Amino acid sequence: MARITCEDCLKAVGDNNRFNLVDLTVKRIHQHRQGEPFLSEGKNQEIVMTLREIANGNVSFNNIDDLPNHFEGKNEEEDSARGEVHS
Repeated sequence: MARITCEDCLKAVGDNNRFNLVDLTVKRIHQHRQGEPFLSEGKNQEIVMTLREIANGNVSFNNIDDLPNHFEGKNEEEDSARGEVHS
């Protein structure tokens, strides 16, 4: 897998502002620590996987707040397809 750089992440954030990159990264790491799955494949450390998500365009300021809701709906759809019911 290709090596991730801060420059890749800064391009994805779009404003070349390292503070915004750190802010977005911290928000996403908090989501991971609350049980959210990674959107990129790999076996790297949490910070590297999060930066990879940002560089790939999977995580941005536009969708960071919607990501937990996105997975909740997806898990419910998968459960209903298997016939499982949540109360």
